[in-house]
Amino acid sequence: MYDHRVLGRELGLFDTDPLIGAGLPYWLPDGAIVRHTLEEYIRDQERRAGYQHVYSPVLAKRELYEISGHWQHYRDEMYPPMRVGESEELMLRPSMCPHHAVIYRSRSHSYRELPLRMAELGGQYRAELSGVLGGLTRVRAMQLNDAHIFCTLDQVLDEALGALEMIRCAYSALGITPARYRLSLAGADGKYVAEPEMWQQATAALVSVLDRSGVPYESAEGEAAFYGPKIDVQVTDHAGREFTLSTVQVDFYQPSRFGLAYVGADGGKHRPVMVHRSIVGSIERAVAQLVEEHGGAFPAWLAPVQVLILPISSAELPAAISLSRRCDSLGLRGVVAGPDGGTLGARIRAGHLAPYQAVIVATEAADGQVALRLRDGRRLDPLPAPDVLARISAVVSAYSTRLWDQSVGSG
Repeated sequence: MYDHRVLGRELGLFDTDPLIGAGLPYWLPDGAIVRHTLEEYIRDQERRAGYQHVYSPVLAKRELYEISGHWQHYRDEMYPPMRVGESEELMLRPSMCPHHAVIYRSRSHSYRELPLRMAELGGQYRAELSGVLGGLTRVRAMQLNDAHIFCTLDQVLDEALGALEMIRCAYSALGITPARYRLSLAGADGKYVAEPEMWQQATAALVSVLDRSGVPYESAEGEAAFYGPKIDVQVTDHAGREFTLSTVQVDFYQPSRFGLAYVGADGGKHRPVMVHRSIVGSIERAVAQLVEEHGGAFPAWLAPVQVLILPISSAELPAAISLSRRCDSLGLRGVVAGPDGGTLGARIRAGHLAPYQAVIVATEAADGQVALRLRDGRRLDPLPAPDVLARISAVVSAYSTRLWDQSVGSG
């Protein structure tokens, strides 16, 4: 594996600056492409799975976090309140779940609407000490892929299983291998809410989910959220350190604290269960893991440059530019590396992380054909440019980790 802190800077994905502060990286153009593409993938998968996307403010009154329990149980990791005027105190949010609970209770709900799946890609803020910060894996401001499912007790199992399946599909598309699955339980200290019946019920639900899913897992005390147990999907970095990337949680506590309700088939009010889930965790930590596992050779759909276009000489430059415009029209990221960048061999070596290298020579340019080199070293016979780009588009749109899909082309 690779050290993402070193390689990420070498690849021009992200960097840091003392004027901005530790644990607050900024994204460079290629990193912004990776981040945006990953975010769009998440939104697309959530839309397909029936999630409604929302936006909520990154600031809220301290009272919100007193109701949710974050202030009592999590304040050491929260930024201090900011006083506005004489008495109002605002805080940067450490989590989105209280905000989504407020959105849910903003109107009445019927059992017919449930499960109600609410998702957001938004900022969260943690007052991490400088000694624990590390590249993108531990930051003070993160963009979290978060979602909360409001459902009946009978729906919890299927919803949590559905979240685990979304995680599996995302890892497959990203080429990420989980280290292990962990059932994170409460510890003996006092940082957890004292609601033993809620804990027992939530833990039993997650055990059923894990057993039904068929994945091997281990239990770990002291790793739960303050309000309930979790299923954590663990990954390891280049140094063998373990991090949580994705999570599924069952929460009976916050629905009670916020007085959430739905009208049942009997006409009475009932309390929903809140299933928390994050498919790839924070965007920062997900990109760190991608860099470490792939060394910058991202799956084609995620690569900052998907098609590197290499004209042999300036005579083929018009054909190269035309191919680049075809890429644009198909939503592919094509970049021309012209002869001013050195010999063809030098340009090929410099662009070795691009999944596709389209070499343009005089005879093929005249025929509108492209000789394609794949990142894994394969060289394909010249093909008409529209065919080449159509086949690349098919791989990209399928979120495949393969470079050349045999179902749409030979090679």
